[in-house]
Amino acid sequence: MTRRSLGIRGSTDAKRQVRSAGQQRGSRRMVVIEAPYGDAARARHATAEFLARHCPWADPDAVVLVVSELVTNAIRHAGGWWRLCVRAVQDRLVVEIVDTSPRPPQPRTPDFGGGGGLGWHMVERLAGLLEVDRRPDGKTVRATWVEPAGVGAA
Repeated sequence: MTRRSLGIRGSTDAKRQVRSAGQQRGSRRMVVIEAPYGDAARARHATAEFLARHCPWADPDAVVLVVSELVTNAIRHAGGWWRLCVRAVQDRLVVEIVDTSPRPPQPRTPDFGGGGGLGWHMVERLAGLLEVDRRPDGKTVRATWVEPAGVGAA
């Protein structure tokens, strides 16, 4: 895995849906889930299914945990609305969570007594490359993993 970095750059809405699409902006496959509230379980399930079909080289436990943490953060800290986009682009797996808060994720000192603070630290350790694109109406948190050399097309 490559060194994780957090890039924060400056500069959607829809009802809840799941869709898959083929060739779209270089993507081999894509799944999108949008929700006005909760439903992190649906995001985890859709991500695991996508990985099994299109990115068998990716570590499903790590990717699903990153998705779960990012969706949970959107639910807790950004008012609840979020959109997940998971796509395979050439030799990369790209996961994006869009939410309505322009505040970037803030690492906190973990509270091992159940008070949180562990999620962003886990995301930083498990994701390949991390980026945050900020806009006045929200942000996109993007995690990218690169297929190891010699594995072949998924």
